[in-house]
Amino acid sequence: MQIKLNCDMGESFGIWKMGLDEEIMPYVDMANLACGFHASDALTMQKSVKLACKHGVEIGAHPGYPDISGFGRRSMNCSFEEIETLVLYQMGALSAFCKANDTVFTYVKPHGALYNDMMKDEIIFKAILSAISSYDQSLKLMILSTAKTEKYEKMAKTFGIELLFEVFADRNYNEDGTLVSRTLEHAVIHEVDVVLNRIKTLKNEGYLVSHSGEKLYIKADAICVHGDNQEALEFIKTLRGCL
Repeated sequence: MQIKLNCDMGESFGIWKMGLDEEIMPYVDMANLACGFHASDALTMQKSVKLACKHGVEIGAHPGYPDISGFGRRSMNCSFEEIETLVLYQMGALSAFCKANDTVFTYVKPHGALYNDMMKDEIIFKAILSAISSYDQSLKLMILSTAKTEKYEKMAKTFGIELLFEVFADRNYNEDGTLVSRTLEHAVIHEVDVVLNRIKTLKNEGYLVSHSGEKLYIKADAICVHGDNQEALEFIKTLRGCL
């Protein structure tokens, strides 16, 4: 199994700096770039696209709810049309910077609460698919890999959209392929060796072991990593070597 590393990036805003983008970009395959609604601004988007191009990193749009003060981590009660247009708006913004730098973005990965809501609500999922389909059907949508991939693939197919499946290296999983809630103590795996062994098993055997000990066979196109501190940078370097 060939698995790529993807990282949420370009989330600085004004004088506020978020993440170690310049240090981390050389070690990832895919950069999910914020589009100005939950984070980022015009100058940050321009710099982020240039940085991705410099290191040959695939660019993805990372749209979120219009909630900078909450960093896009709060759900909003939006209609189908509102979800569709706010995603379309953000794709258009990133596309302008890509075009100016003679490149393109190739996929969409919703951010934060919008990502979580998409996985729980078919209306939101279809609204995002509709936005992507109306803009460019060659774009792929990145979603959480679960045991219900066929359900999501079937919906995506009706919009002519291909899916990318994402796993989280440092999170424990339930038997149904969903992530263990962060409200529980065992949600996050902190031991680097344990995480690396999980990824090796996923890459070579095609499964993760759930928190209860069951083998969980899931599709994995990409592993999500975070780059907001020096420790994360060293972990990404190690994981890069593992893959």
